[in-house]
Amino acid sequence: MSRSSTELSRMKEPLVPLATLIGRELRSEKTEKPFVKYGQAGLAKKGEDYFLIKTDCQRIPGDSSTLFSVFAIFDGHNGMSAAIFTKENIINNVMSALPQDLSRDEWLQALPRALVAAFVKTDIEFQQKGENSGTTATFVLIDGWTVTVACVGDSRCILDTQGGVVSLLTVDHRLEENVEERERVTASGGEVGRLNVFGGSEVGPLRCWPGGLCLSRSIGDTDVGEYIVPIPHVKQVKLSNAGGRLIIASDGIWDALSSDMAAKSCRGVPAELAAKLVVKEALRTRGLKDDTTCLVVDIIPSDHPVLPPTPRKKPNMLTSLLFGKKSQNSTNKGTNKLSAVGIVEELFEEGSAMLTERLGKDAPSNVNSGISRCAVCQADQIPSDGLSVNSEPIFTPVSKPLEGPFLCTNCQKKKDAMEGKRSI
Repeated sequence: MSRSSTELSRMKEPLVPLATLIGRELRSEKTEKPFVKYGQAGLAKKGEDYFLIKTDCQRIPGDSSTLFSVFAIFDGHNGMSAAIFTKENIINNVMSALPQDLSRDEWLQALPRALVAAFVKTDIEFQQKGENSGTTATFVLIDGWTVTVACVGDSRCILDTQGGVVSLLTVDHRLEENVEERERVTASGGEVGRLNVFGGSEVGPLRCWPGGLCLSRSIGDTDVGEYIVPIPHVKQVKLSNAGGRLIIASDGIWDALSSDMAAKSCRGVPAELAAKLVVKEALRTRGLKDDTTCLVVDIIPSDHPVLPPTPRKKPNMLTSLLFGKKSQNSTNKGTNKLSAVGIVEELFEEGSAMLTERLGKDAPSNVNSGISRCAVCQADQIPSDGLSVNSEPIFTPVSKPLEGPFLCTNCQKKKDAMEGKRSI
């Protein structure tokens, strides 16, 4: 049988050296990884806003191929110590809650639960200092095209994508606006009401008493009550290779601008300038009434130095249904659904304030030679001295296997206090 002319021409092509093929493959992989570019701007009124930018984190220490980035904002109240403490400790607490030797996909899947443990651990450690300040925390972790956001309080993170679709990646834990959180606080033993002034009239936003805090979730606030919880809302999404822009800011921005206004004010300019424009627009709208801090983060293909400007499109009915605002406790575990067709894939969302639900029954207890590791503080302890998160008695019989992740005695007390079962 004679060979075709095409086959003959292929036989005449010179062989490509292996090194060249490897180089092509590496370059191909590199183009699949996005560039992360960022800018920061802010003005201080009280000096209680803090931010964290760290672009050289490594999933596996010493392995530069496992790099990820962290961007966070901490808006302190009643002092700055809680914001500073959280900024200095939160990353280490996240990493200590993640099992070793996980693949990248397994690591990303374990991340939402690790963020819950890290927020609670940070809160416990700070409260042990005996100080009464508190802080919001909006923590954003970027690994490739996957973005994971954990938040307590009212410092928001929004996502602006190709086509002008603006999405909120956080939930505001303000008592004034969050009915579910008001119900949770009162069910746990707190009181919700406005500030009483002379004459019996009520003024200002809804607050939790004792303490008078407007937020239902925060880190710190030792004097307010344990029903003000540090358990974060967590959302994880995967961007398309068109990329997107994150705007992370304290409430000094969001009290002045809507999500659409903030996104529109800085489209088509580099991230560094964009952050300044957002702050400028907030000041023009409302003035400097609070600390205003803004981080703008572009996650973009390597061949796009700036996120391309796009006109704001009116979402159609399908987009609205797929990326509509969810309730506080919504979840879609076990399913991947497109939030906006071709733009964002939603991987995970959970906002429950119940630690049992957030740690999950399938979390490993790390039992090894009679020693268990607490799923929150990572302390090793004999199981009979602690208890399972799903167990009722304080002491669990050695013969009975623990159900769900193990909690040490101190973390179990913290869990019960947050749920109004008993005070610490």
